[in-house]
Amino acid sequence: MWPDLNALSVFILVAQERNFRAAADRLGVTRSAVSQTIRRLEESMGIALVQRTTRSVSLTEAGERLYADVEPAVSDIRTAMEKTDNLRTRPRGQLRLAVSSIAERFLSGDFLAGFAAANPEILLDITVTDEEFDIVSEGYDAGVRLGEVIEQDMIAVPVAGDERQLAVCSPAYRDRFGIPAHPKELSTHRCIGWRPSPKAAPYRWEFAEGGKEFRVEVAPEVTTNDMGVMIKLAVSGAGITFGMEESFRTFIDRNELVPILQEYCPSFPGFYLYYPNRRNMAPKLRALIAYLKRYEGFAGRNSR
Repeated sequence: MWPDLNALSVFILVAQERNFRAAADRLGVTRSAVSQTIRRLEESMGIALVQRTTRSVSLTEAGERLYADVEPAVSDIRTAMEKTDNLRTRPRGQLRLAVSSIAERFLSGDFLAGFAAANPEILLDITVTDEEFDIVSEGYDAGVRLGEVIEQDMIAVPVAGDERQLAVCSPAYRDRFGIPAHPKELSTHRCIGWRPSPKAAPYRWEFAEGGKEFRVEVAPEVTTNDMGVMIKLAVSGAGITFGMEESFRTFIDRNELVPILQEYCPSFPGFYLYYPNRRNMAPKLRALIAYLKRYEGFAGRNSR
């Protein structure tokens, strides 16, 4: 009997997800279609592979054994087919990216719109998130993060030059409360903090003096995971906040925010596009990397 490779692929997803709906979502089909495929596979093999209840999905002993035996083989077949397909196809398909909310230059409309126009067969799916996770296991093609938090086994391409974090406040706050002469004095000021997610601790503010870095743990009177809200509060005079200079640049230029403590705010390597070290890179990702290197302001940098 010639094996139904499509059915085996569906079975592998069900075995990995232990959920018909999740497997269907990954395939872009209905839950019913997944269920019918598994039923046909079981009928063709003459044995139950999956145990279903209204609340859970698990594998039978036969299912566990089949998954252990066929998953590596199907994975090798899929890789071989993708390798052949990549040789003849143009950049196309969904390109999933996980991008830090403060990667301002990468998220700029001009850059992304230009890439989309140059590659009409690529569908960009961008998740803006500051949570740290494994992009491979979560199904992303690439991510954009600060270089210091990227795993060493990733390939990293600089998105722009060095960055700098700044403490800022509104002119109204400065005139009313004054400004600290040293970061350690921030504890006596109203501060607006940032956290990447509701369960994470507020971000500690990082400075340097005499070539030595140090952190200041402020006690924010307001904390948010939204950079836009943080900036609006600072512009409105609610307190001092801290973040990437690029995020504040427009407001500084309009004199809505003023930088403070600049002598304690050195530059550091900025954002990188990073992705796993794959021998057979998909054309869609290759196209993004090539466009990134050509884009004005991003070119002329070396990869890690």
